[in-house]
Amino acid sequence: MENQYFLAERAAKLRYLLVKALHCAGSGHPGGSLSCADIVTYLYFDRMNVSPEKAKDPDRDRFVLSKGHACPALYSALAMRGYFPEEDLWELRKSSSVLQGHPDMVRIAGVDMTTGSLGQGVSAACGIALAGKADGKDYKVYTILGDGEIQEGQVWEAAMFAAHYKLDNLVAFVDYNGLQIDGDVHKVMNPTPIDKKFEAFGWHVQVIDGHDFAAIDAAVKNTDAVEGRPSVIVCRTVKGKGVSFMENNAGWHGKAPNDEQYAIAEAELAAAYDKAVKEAADNE
Repeated sequence: MENQYFLAERAAKLRYLLVKALHCAGSGHPGGSLSCADIVTYLYFDRMNVSPEKAKDPDRDRFVLSKGHACPALYSALAMRGYFPEEDLWELRKSSSVLQGHPDMVRIAGVDMTTGSLGQGVSAACGIALAGKADGKDYKVYTILGDGEIQEGQVWEAAMFAAHYKLDNLVAFVDYNGLQIDGDVHKVMNPTPIDKKFEAFGWHVQVIDGHDFAAIDAAVKNTDAVEGRPSVIVCRTVKGKGVSFMENNAGWHGKAPNDEQYAIAEAELAAAYDKAVKEAADNE
């Protein structure tokens, strides 16, 4: 794993960028973007074999954001990796921008699969993984699902498919922040026990803290030794992680901060970024 202080710095910047982009847009989904930010950071800045110079390399790893409304996190990672200028983020969700409210593989550099309708992204990830097997490729396919998303029946069809075809090149993360647009996932449509359900479908399962880079790294590395079945990493996370008034607040599932709210969020995120930069420098 890269130095965890470096990853913390990258994650702090990613959160800063995505919240600024949402404020510029005046709409979007901050809560679930912030909760999966550390997972996205780890994948794009440590784990995945990807680069803008080889955006169409058939041997590259693939990433599918099944919870497509969290695209501000993905777009920020892609911009930071150099797929497009960071300034493009300020055009998020505008009619003149390619950065739509959900990922578009046709128009956005670095996006491997168009997603948005919940439940469908993981199915696409299964297809990409199966194609890799058929083509004799060594690439891995990573996908992130929301805990509200796994209320969709198609997710469990995909889970059955992945186990049936022994897709050990597929690694799914469940962003288990406990909240969805209508409130507590356990009250809306209880998806638990998430780990036992995936186990019953034949998956290799791990449960971790989704904001701990060492835990994420160890869990992902554990999947390398798994043969003959797909892997899922259930990540306990905090909705709105990094912005005090958004944390654990379902009201921030699908709205952007106004000017006053953004001023508070920007100050908190900037301070967190400055601290992370200093700690990364001190621990090089």
